[in-house]
Amino acid sequence: MIERADILVLGLGPAGASAARAAAQRGRRVVALERKRKAGIPVQCAEFVPAMIDAEVAGAVRQRIQAMATFVEDEAADLQPDFPGQMLDRAAFDAGLVARAAQAGADCRLDRRVIRIAKDGTVHLADGGRLRARVIVGADGPRSQAGRAIGSVNTDLVETRQVTVPLRQPHAATDIFLSADMPGGYGWLFPKGGVANLGAGVVPAHRGCLKRILERLHASLGDRVGREILATTGGVIPVGGMLQPWGRLEETLVLLAGDAAGLANPVTGAGIAAAVQSGRLAGEAAASGAAPAYQEELEDLFEAALARALRRRRELLERVPTKAALRRGWIAYPEYWQ
Repeated sequence: MIERADILVLGLGPAGASAARAAAQRGRRVVALERKRKAGIPVQCAEFVPAMIDAEVAGAVRQRIQAMATFVEDEAADLQPDFPGQMLDRAAFDAGLVARAAQAGADCRLDRRVIRIAKDGTVHLADGGRLRARVIVGADGPRSQAGRAIGSVNTDLVETRQVTVPLRQPHAATDIFLSADMPGGYGWLFPKGGVANLGAGVVPAHRGCLKRILERLHASLGDRVGREILATTGGVIPVGGMLQPWGRLEETLVLLAGDAAGLANPVTGAGIAAAVQSGRLAGEAAASGAAPAYQEELEDLFEAALARALRRRRELLERVPTKAALRRGWIAYPEYWQ
């Protein structure tokens, strides 16, 4: 038996949950599948979002951020005092978005692993189930199966590793660490109340160095953070810019949103706000079938910022970067925006 729905959403992170809610609000029968047993767990995210995102809806804000401090190699921090944002509890945030989607009428199913998407659009599950829909929304992350099915694949990635550590004193800024020793990435210290997320990212060719890079960064902050490691996580971030966000599998329309569409910023790796926005738009487009209009909206919202970030990223990767080049490649500095 093949179960049928109007819209099938793959993934219930911020993009998928937002898509499922938007489509269900328009009266469509929506089935949304998530491989995790609990929404948002395990967390694979630094958990910072800009102030513009409506994180309050999920009741998941853990700390307000006021500024950004950027450390270039061994130099003192450059402070950007007006850089507002919020630190989330991503597990609570994701769970809240899934709850909103379910309240809107979406059939949200956790612990459902997709193993294959056939050429005719049939989605095959690990438990033997099969589903068909008029529209599939691929919100299933950087290595999206929906994206692979239509030939839109994230090929440029950053590998990350992060630990949660005790914070010795209150801190209201995000700290960024730029160094030639972190090719294609950077280090971060993001405070979250009494703890902080301490992490680093690099291009995949250097992922074997991540543990050492993070240990060195952790040791250098000994007067600010405790030695105890409370949690460890990691993941990949797409950094190649926006992909072709839609295609077809015979009669099935496929739309991509969030990381599956390559909407994470190629310099900062930030992707939560873009996931929420693109997910909502994908849900609306799935309900109407307006794929070209969906692509146009994504381009209007994200293309200019992604193109600039991609240029800056490629400049840094062309050669071992100087301190001046590192500044030009980071959003806190005027040179980035020139």
